[in-house]
Amino acid sequence: MQNVLVYVQHKGGHTPKVTFEMATQARVLADKLGGKAHALVVGNGATQLAESLKAYPLDVIHVNDDADVDTFLLDPVVDFIDAAARAIGPSLILIPNTLTGKDIAGRIMARLNAGICADAVDFKIEGGRVEAIMPKMGGAAITTCALKPGDYGVVTIRPNAFAVQASGAGATVQAIEKPSGKTYTVTVEKDIEEGSGELALEEAPVVIAGGRGLGGPEPFDTLLKPLAQALGGAVGASRAAADAGWVPYSLQIGQTGKTVSPNLYIAVGISGAIQHKVGMRSSGTIVAINKDGQSPIAEFSDLTVVGDAFAIVPELTKLVAASKS
Repeated sequence: MQNVLVYVQHKGGHTPKVTFEMATQARVLADKLGGKAHALVVGNGATQLAESLKAYPLDVIHVNDDADVDTFLLDPVVDFIDAAARAIGPSLILIPNTLTGKDIAGRIMARLNAGICADAVDFKIEGGRVEAIMPKMGGAAITTCALKPGDYGVVTIRPNAFAVQASGAGATVQAIEKPSGKTYTVTVEKDIEEGSGELALEEAPVVIAGGRGLGGPEPFDTLLKPLAQALGGAVGASRAAADAGWVPYSLQIGQTGKTVSPNLYIAVGISGAIQHKVGMRSSGTIVAINKDGQSPIAEFSDLTVVGDAFAIVPELTKLVAASKS
């Protein structure tokens, strides 16, 4: 492996932050491997998105607005990744560790007879040997897995694991074609995006998360949401709150939920079990509001406010609103 190829997952030209994290990391990896950093963006809005990607440290961006990508399920994307990988030669392929990304990664691994590592948060490269670092068992164990020797390797990247640096010098944009003669049968009839009208947790600069200590579903709307709106952020939850049916699982943060990395994370009524910590420990500033000052979350919070959240949060919301006005 010498080059690095980033698969850019997007919808109509709109892509999650993990794309820019991978584009930044691709430069670091390509320099260590002695190759170039490539990106592949296909489907409706690809050309527009490619222009935005020029701001990041990539060498070449491969583009095609092929309608098949949005019409059919996954197979056209796999064909494009296959074509790009074979065109640029031995490569390390980076794919976001999303539900769609994991499905694509498994398929391209089989197509290229490549090794695969999933949910990576860091890398080690020595003498051309690529090792991916991945947390397991809720972060209690950190594994280092070497990709098998070969021309290609596939790694899925955990969102919010790497920093973003817009320092591109203007990548070259090249058109790419998928293999000719391809036909597809499984179509996408409808794409339903839950909570599409709200700021995605993974993208939010501020996250206000609630747990079992809130006692029910109502405080997520009446207590946490006003504070999140005042701070320009999003509402999340612990697994206990999701399991109780208070909020949808799409709001769950933690080992079996989403990983977030906001500038400010406020945990309200959350004890801070290791499973939750895994999903938010890379946040910039962590504030805990809890009646129990000895709860586990206090051990890794930058600030712990001991008291009744139902009294503290409304006052905090008022102060934020007043400062903004």
